Order: sequence, then C-alpha cells, then structure tokens
Amino acid sequence: MGPWRKPLSTLLSLRNVWVEYGDRIVIEKLSLDIAAQSFVSVVGPSGAGKSSFLRLILGQEAPSQGRILLDGEPLTPECGPDRGVVFQRYSVFPHLSVLRNTMFGLECPKAPFSARLFGSARKAAREEAVAMLEAVGLGHSLDLYPAQMSGGMQQRLAIAQALVMRPRILLLDEPFGALDPGIRADMHALITKLWRDYQLTIVMVTHDIREAFSLGTRVLTLDKRRHDPHAPHRFGATVVYDLPLDKKEQLALAEQRSITVD
Repeated sequence: MGPWRKPLSTLLSLRNVWVEYGDRIVIEKLSLDIAAQSFVSVVGPSGAGKSSFLRLILGQEAPSQGRILLDGEPLTPECGPDRGVVFQRYSVFPHLSVLRNTMFGLECPKAPFSARLFGSARKAAREEAVAMLEAVGLGHSLDLYPAQMSGGMQQRLAIAQALVMRPRILLLDEPFGALDPGIRADMHALITKLWRDYQLTIVMVTHDIREAFSLGTRVLTLDKRRHDPHAPHRFGATVVYDLPLDKKEQLALAEQRSITVD
C-alpha cells in the first residue's frame, strides 16, 4: 500500500444518487465524497452496482436521480480528459504500435479529422508518449504491436493510454483480474508508484479483497441493505461498509471480515 496521506479536499461528490432501469433499481440513496489523491477500492457481490458506479463517474451513464459533482461542478455527461479508465480486457488498438497507441489519445482532440499531428505538435506528442511509456516500463517496446506482447505488457500499455491524457481521476475496472499472480504483483507495485508520482485519484473495482485492502486508502463495499425475495429488483445497492485505511496492518481486516464477493 502507498504511504498514508492526510485526506485532501473533496474532488468528487455523489448526492442521493439512484440508478434505475424501468422498475429495476440498481443503486439507491448513494451519497459519498471522494478526496483528491485518494485510492478508493470498491468491492461487493455480483449485481451490486459496481460497474454502474464506475459508469456514473466516467460519464457513460447519468443518474436517474441525484447529483454528481466534480470540484463542485456538475459532472459532464460524457467522458472527458479529466477521467481515464483501464478495463480488465486490454483496450488497445491491435493495428497500432505501442507508441502509436499511446499517441492516439493526444492526437484526436487536436486533429479530429485526420487524427494525425505534424511538425512541432507531433514531436511534442511523441515525447510525451515516450515519457509515459518509460514510466510504465515499456520504454524499450515502442515499435511492438499488441499481438507481440504479454498480457502484463498490454495492461501497462492500457495504463499508459489512460495516463498520457493526464486525468484527474483514474478508474480501474478489475484491471489485474486476468493476470498471473507474479505479473499481478508487479502491476500492483506499478500502479502504486504511478498513483504517488502523478498524484492521481484512483477508484478501483475489484473482486479480490486482499488487493482492495493492500492498494487502497479506503475500501467501499456496495451491496443491498434491503432484500425482497419476491421482487429482487425492488431495492438497489448502496455503500454498506466504508473503511478508511491508515496502516498496513489493516490488510489483516480483509481476512477477518465476512465481506463476500463473487
């Protein structure tokens, strides 16, 4: 776990947020604040709204009720450069090299019709992409294509793609679930270093309780407070545990608590 830091100012606020699909309630009465530069791990059983929670922050989905504020302003309904995301399955372009994959995000906003930069602008984008690839350990793999890379390398590339845009919030959706244990440990060290070096705010969904406690400065458990066996769609999930972590020893809580996940 990264060093404990005193919570900073609130970056993201959710106020009485509900997510409903017709008569099905997925999330209900969700209110919480997320501090800048915190590392929030989100756990809970399948169907507890973890993916919906990430989509709300990413801007892919609007709440049915309630408000979401970023720095006190309403969250924009579309994903902007202030939010980056890394998925479990590597979201990289198979036809582009490592360098071009990383440069792509820098090129699109500045050259929307051709997605290509020229002259000094292209040189600056290349230097920025190379620096980010070096930060994630891919500085010697610029000309490789995804098919030539291991799963761990592809996930490093996906992280570089997200971070090169300098997001304020990095969302991780089961980012290490498909990796072997040894590679997973390396990725834990990498994401902790990047979180510290770039002063990121991270929200990570995981099914691995030990991972949640070892990486996070805070662990949230989403689940339903109320259940109706005759109408399971009637009630939605909310935060049932909110555990701030300030000591490495609290990792032991992951093995003591009866928080079950699928």
